[in-house]
Amino acid sequence: MRPSPTRALRRKHRTAVAVAVGALALGGVVALPAQSASAADTGVKNGDVIANLWSWNWKSVAKECTDVLDPAGYGAVQVAPPEESLKQANYFWWDVYQPYSYKLDSRFGSAGDFKSMIDTCHSAGIEVYTDAVINHTAAQTGTGYAGTTIGNKYDTPDYDPADSDDCTKTISNWSDQYEVQHCELLGLPDLDTSESGVRAKIVGFLNKQIDLGVDGFRVDAAKHIETGDMNAIKGALHTTTAGDAPYLTQEVYPGNPPALGDYYNNGDVLDFTYAAAMKSQFGGGDIANLASFGSSWGLANEANSNTFVTNHDTERNGYTLSYKDGATAVLANVFQLARGYGRPSVYAAWNFGQSDEAPPNNGGFVTDTNCSSGWSCLDRDTAVSGMIAWHNAVANASVANWQSPASNVIGFARGTGGFVALNNSSSAHTHTYTTGLKDGTYKNVINGGATSVTVSGGKAALTVPAKGAVAFYDGSYICTVNCGGGDGGSDGGSTVTASFNEYAPTTSGSDVYVVGSTSALGSWNTANAVKLSSAGYPVWKKDIAVPAASSIEYKYLKKDASGTVTWESNANRKLTTGTSSAAVNNTWNVADADATDVRFTANATTTQGTNVYVVGSLPSLGSWNPADAIPLSSAAYPSWGRTVIVPKSTAFTYKYLKKDASGTVTWESGANRSYTTGSGAGYTVSDTWK
Repeated sequence: MRPSPTRALRRKHRTAVAVAVGALALGGVVALPAQSASAADTGVKNGDVIANLWSWNWKSVAKECTDVLDPAGYGAVQVAPPEESLKQANYFWWDVYQPYSYKLDSRFGSAGDFKSMIDTCHSAGIEVYTDAVINHTAAQTGTGYAGTTIGNKYDTPDYDPADSDDCTKTISNWSDQYEVQHCELLGLPDLDTSESGVRAKIVGFLNKQIDLGVDGFRVDAAKHIETGDMNAIKGALHTTTAGDAPYLTQEVYPGNPPALGDYYNNGDVLDFTYAAAMKSQFGGGDIANLASFGSSWGLANEANSNTFVTNHDTERNGYTLSYKDGATAVLANVFQLARGYGRPSVYAAWNFGQSDEAPPNNGGFVTDTNCSSGWSCLDRDTAVSGMIAWHNAVANASVANWQSPASNVIGFARGTGGFVALNNSSSAHTHTYTTGLKDGTYKNVINGGATSVTVSGGKAALTVPAKGAVAFYDGSYICTVNCGGGDGGSDGGSTVTASFNEYAPTTSGSDVYVVGSTSALGSWNTANAVKLSSAGYPVWKKDIAVPAASSIEYKYLKKDASGTVTWESNANRKLTTGTSSAAVNNTWNVADADATDVRFTANATTTQGTNVYVVGSLPSLGSWNPADAIPLSSAAYPSWGRTVIVPKSTAFTYKYLKKDASGTVTWESGANRSYTTGSGAGYTVSDTWK
């Protein structure tokens, strides 16, 4: 069941070829879209780690696949149930587990958005797994997100009352396996999966997704489906577009019948016991106990274990750690990726104050993920993303050189390929560890290479911060003794992390790069310029390891889909590094000393799929070109806002516009608005759509 680490890379090649062949078949010439730096490009292979982007909308998932998951080396993304579901007044998160129809129009986007997300993720080498709600239909009547109306919970567009199980009472005796698998979970009509007609409808729904490119499923409430029925459904599934059997992981909560092992024949199972162990040891125990960690702890069989530190249910009921546990939860995820048991998942969702609370939304439709406000994007955490590369590099190597020099402090290797030390105590701890790695100087992946570790005689003296870790591996992060610049990007010697942040509006198909005087920045060769991430558009960002204690010159450029390069027009920029990380905040074609910021806010109501933009007379406002207008955030809907970088002491005009899903532009009425900046910073305009 475990996919090969190169499987996603094979898909990436196959997808690119398919696009090109399709264009030729139509008699045209196609320029393939510009891609972000992929795992293949950076030397980090896509591995088996699943990013569980729970309840992200399809547009945000697609962007994350390209900008974050592929460069980090994730192998797959797990997304929310894609079918139409209940839409009620409070838009609770659990509405998506009440299916209304098998239409692929949901609170996360349209069927077209869903297909676009799959294709984008495939192009980035990321497989797509959806949450399959196939045990039941909705308990509540009403209207769904695609307009379906249900007045009888047993009578839906896909199922008749005869398709439900004969037991119509809510499960009360959890020790009775028949009741657990044939009666109603929380009043949800239980489908009679022993009936061939019901199975055919379920299989048809799943195969429709597979034929669109879906690579696997997280089977919701699998415990409530007889394992034989589940096996029959599995056997009728199509192969994926990559030619593989679809991946299956099943939700089988432990503790009552049926037994977890009954489901191993169907695929993986979500390892709730693993998650509970992470809370018991990191959340108040002693992680030194993890020396014996493994199947003896009551975990799922390793070959069938799909591990996680938290998920959407357990972060709300207190069964596991959650984002609210801060550094402790991050550290548990670091251990999960380092220890190597089963197939790991990293969970990223939104911040909540009440357990039923909906994700950020506009009339129930989930709005774009904003990792700086309202969302907890653990998949992007520097320590976690660094450990993805570490995890992929050590592959199937066994745990070795286990050490526990103090309570809640551990260190261990995976073979001779990588070493990690974790400190779950409240103060920093120093110890000389036996690493098993060859002598040399390695970069610490936990902080993105901002610090280094020297191994001499196989040992390393490490000071591990409180609630922190140090990890390094024999691969792209290594600079051996007397390396002289041969480590694939540094100039030899010590390095620091420089965060490059460039405010740069672009046209569709264009990307922003940084290039400069050091090899880490391409040595002024535009072919080796470093692509920045557009995750925070119009701010483009990348953390890059550059030489410490050095004077560096650099500049930004844009490349369009055809590869045409456009340099910014101002003089070379300069960065002097020391011995700690640094950050630069720049603006396209504006010298640093001449820039200021204006926060644009506009009160504007919209329909689902329509967004608000600002455009104006300045290049940083798109020079009146609607295609280059700056998208505003809907996080505080109906107030749309974004900070824009503009020149100081400058008068300009501007206006707001709306774009719907088809790209149709609607301008606000009335005359152009005007504003003049001064010599300071932190300006704000508050407007209402006219």
